[in-house]
Amino acid sequence: MLAFDQFEPGDGQRWSTWPATTPTERGPEPRPGWIVTSASAVDTELGIVKSGKEADVFLVERAVPGDPRQRVVLAAKRYKAADRSDFRRSGVYTAGRREKKTRDTRALARGSAYGRALAAGRWAGAEFAALSELWSAGLPVPYPVQVAGTELLMEFVGTDGRAAPRLAQAHAEPHELGDWFEQVRALVLAFAQAGYAHGDLSPYNLLVHDGRVVAIDLPQIVDVVGNPNGLDLLHRDCVNACAWFQRRGLADADPELLFGDAVAVVFG
Repeated sequence: MLAFDQFEPGDGQRWSTWPATTPTERGPEPRPGWIVTSASAVDTELGIVKSGKEADVFLVERAVPGDPRQRVVLAAKRYKAADRSDFRRSGVYTAGRREKKTRDTRALARGSAYGRALAAGRWAGAEFAALSELWSAGLPVPYPVQVAGTELLMEFVGTDGRAAPRLAQAHAEPHELGDWFEQVRALVLAFAQAGYAHGDLSPYNLLVHDGRVVAIDLPQIVDVVGNPNGLDLLHRDCVNACAWFQRRGLADADPELLFGDAVAVVFG
C-alpha cells in the first residue's frame, strides 16, 4: 500500500471529503461495512450518471491507493444553484415546515443571490435527512454516506458502475409484476407509517435492483399532516405509482384503494 505522503490526487481526483465532515453530516449508525472512512482515501470522478433540473448525479470511486480492500463506488448528487435549476414549486413541498426566522430563511424568502445559493444546500441537506431517517427505519432507500454543502454522497444502486434501471425502463416478467407492485405498495404504506409522502413518486423515482424496488430522489419528502398539500401529494403518489402497473394489466394496482390504506395508516 502506498504511503499517505507518496500520493497526490490527479485530474478528476480529490482527497476524500469524509474527514472534513461533522458527525451530523455523516450517515446513520450502524454504518454498512463498505463505508471507506480513511483520511488517506481519494475520490475519483468516474463520469455522470444522470443530469436533472435540480441536480446532477455523478459516479465517484472512494478508495485508499494500493489497498483494494478499501474501495467503494458512490453516487454523488450535486444540487444546482437555484438560478440554474427548477425550484419554482418548492413551496408546495416545504409548506408547513417549521423553521426559525434566521438570516438564512429571510434570504431564501427574498430570493436574494445569497438565498439562491443557499437553496441548493438546503435541498441537499433535506434529502440527506430524509434518507437517514428512512434508512434507519428499514425502508428501501440508498444509504446516505455524507452531505457536504450542495453535494450528497450516497450508496450507488447498481452493478459494475451501471445504475439499476428505473421502474419506467424495467422489463417485468409476468411473475415479477405482482411482486414489484407489492413492494411499491409496502413502500407507500411505510412512508405513511412514518407520517410522510414521497411527494414525487413515479416510475422514474423507483429503481429495480436484483428484484428489489428502491426509492430515490427524496428532497421534497412531505409531512402528510403538517403540510396543507400533504393529502393531495400522497394521493398523487398513489396514482402515479399505480399507473405504470395498470398499463401492464395488473388489476390489483388500484390507486384509490392504496390511498385509502395509506390515509388509514397516517391517521390510524
